Amino acid sequence: MEREVSTGDEPYIVVSSDTHAGLQCEEYRPYLESSLHEEFDAYVAERHQHRQIAEELNADFIAEWEGENEWGLRGAYDPDVRDPVLDADGVAGEIIFADGDAVTGQESPPFGAGLAAGQITDARQAFGGARAHNRWLEEFCATNPVRRAGVALIPVVHDVDEAVKEVESLAGKPGIKGVMVPTMWHGHPPYGSDHYDRFWAACADAGLVVHTHSGEADFEAYNDNVAMYIAEVPFWTHRILWQLLFSGKFDKFPDLRYAVVECGSFWIGDLLWKADVNFGASFKVKKMGSRMKGLISRLPSEYFGTNVFIGASTMSKEEIRRRHVNGLDALMWGTDYPHPEGSWPHTRERLENDFQDASIEDTRRLLGLNAVDCYGLDEVGLRSVADRIGPTPQQLGQSRDLRTSADAVRKARWWLDEYGCQMQYA
Repeated sequence: MEREVSTGDEPYIVVSSDTHAGLQCEEYRPYLESSLHEEFDAYVAERHQHRQIAEELNADFIAEWEGENEWGLRGAYDPDVRDPVLDADGVAGEIIFADGDAVTGQESPPFGAGLAAGQITDARQAFGGARAHNRWLEEFCATNPVRRAGVALIPVVHDVDEAVKEVESLAGKPGIKGVMVPTMWHGHPPYGSDHYDRFWAACADAGLVVHTHSGEADFEAYNDNVAMYIAEVPFWTHRILWQLLFSGKFDKFPDLRYAVVECGSFWIGDLLWKADVNFGASFKVKKMGSRMKGLISRLPSEYFGTNVFIGASTMSKEEIRRRHVNGLDALMWGTDYPHPEGSWPHTRERLENDFQDASIEDTRRLLGLNAVDCYGLDEVGLRSVADRIGPTPQQLGQSRDLRTSADAVRKARWWLDEYGCQMQYA
């Protein structure tokens, strides 16, 4: 049932769908199984060498970023700093991922078990590092579970049975609302195979949203060419979406929710257009129609906002303009705090600049309500925070007379009527 969305002047509930938190790598030691301590100590020494290399290559930026934001950056691991930082940015709640430091990589889980977990080759280290972060994350989120929704790490590609056990142990933990799996599966079975079905089932049963987050890509193909990486990393991040969707996982596990985070939303509209046409009005792929029959039960775009969500940090003005075609019920704003490529510490200014031409009801969805619905957050508790620190429609320069028409999404997804899209292969 569609929720009612206020068009009044009350402050927005802003939920950042993408923030990061974590200890300095060496400080995870007490959370790590003792059997891995010796290997971990060697790994930490290597990480400090990476810091030295980063400082040599990017010294001016690092000095400026860390110098200007020294206090706020402590919020990556200090809850007493984090709350006032969020307040200053107007953010009531947050979805928290690992790897608090994206500049030098020092605040990352043991053995790289965070955003680059797919590159780990030792399953012991992959699960050991993930569990160390998850133990700390539980404690961190418990300091303010209304505002903090943690995303635990589960390197499912290494061992599905262990992954299921970890999901079962996380179920119901205060503040833990999702899990992150490796973006790439490398030599392991692809996510669209039946190999992982008991894991998807466990996540659905536990009400934990599955995530992939931008970071890992096909590094060996780039030869240190960062432009190639920037161009291709969104593809690797959202590749699992099509694996899950077209293998019918959302039909097999109706309560399964998946969110792809920090690869924007610019890529969605055209892909949904082509996918809907392929299943709903195809004249080009009828020769393969018998092989498409029964894969999914709805048009691909109809899974967005029910099973599929997009943590689009940080949405550009153009992406906000495309909100109706890309998924008004699926898109979630994100600040990427405390990473420098996001909107922190200037989120209020960013919102004032970017949302002036958006309707109040659409803005409420994008800034917070979609995240509330996706993760089952405490809306009453978040409202009490937002009433104190949230930006208002007036502060964003928005007109109360601007309204979203009932057919805005249907018009934006022009292909539905132009092609007469109806499921042909259900």
